[in-house]
Amino acid sequence: MVTDIPLRPIPQRPDWLKVRLPAGPRYIELKNLMREQALHTVCEEARCPNIGECWGHGTATFMILGDVCTRACRYCAVTSGRPTTLDLTEPKRVAETVQTMGLRHAVVTSVDRDDLPDGGASLFAATIRKIHELNPDCAVEVLTPDFQGALGSIRIVLNAQPEIFNHNIETVRRVFPSVRPGRSRYDISLEVLRLAREMNRDGLTKSGIMVGLGETREEILQTMGDLRAVGVDILTIGQYLQPTGKHVPIDRYYHPDEFADLRTEGFARGFSHVESGPLVRSSYHAHEQSDMLRARKTG
Repeated sequence: MVTDIPLRPIPQRPDWLKVRLPAGPRYIELKNLMREQALHTVCEEARCPNIGECWGHGTATFMILGDVCTRACRYCAVTSGRPTTLDLTEPKRVAETVQTMGLRHAVVTSVDRDDLPDGGASLFAATIRKIHELNPDCAVEVLTPDFQGALGSIRIVLNAQPEIFNHNIETVRRVFPSVRPGRSRYDISLEVLRLAREMNRDGLTKSGIMVGLGETREEILQTMGDLRAVGVDILTIGQYLQPTGKHVPIDRYYHPDEFADLRTEGFARGFSHVESGPLVRSSYHAHEQSDMLRARKTG
């Protein structure tokens, strides 16, 4: 839990950030399925604003390695603390749920597990392989922690052959230390992405940026350049939304026109695909990126 940021009111959201409460039969069906399988989703843990839309379409981002994170990033709603368990049956349950849902694209992420020798890479690999085994037509996207830059852990994940390797840079270099304290480092995140590109030239690499944390436009463009320099293919840009008054405050809300401008800038810098909008999150429209990968392989 974050304790060193003063409690302050959360600013009222502009109209373009207002979303409907999640509802509908498909949403309820998926929620019940997650509970039956005792699975966690980042959609719920991180209070994603798109949960109604995505779950209504039958898509979700599975969160493995438990629901307690060993880090305490100042923007994140996921519980931080000392994890107590490691569930080795999780890969099978995730793969069976993907099968039940009939997914063609599955997204798997996790909390940080700095308490584990490989940071949880082996469970990522087991999950990827089990999904592919039970769902041969399903592409797998992983959104991993930085594994403290450990080459061995990154190789373990990539040897399982995920179609998309994602690691979020989250913010610009100057802001990074103030919102990702402790073991996280901007250059470590870049190195993770560089290694992923180097070791998986047939797959896609992906990263994401939040805006509204005090960065400047020039710094965002510089971060785009840093990501392209290490070979990132896909970029997501979304508005930071303060989970509670105890988390780092919002500096400002970006207008949709600004997101459109950043999308144009991203394409100009050579990204293959850019998702940029107020409610964009890392796995937003991820199935479309999977379709792009399939088209690339068959083209």
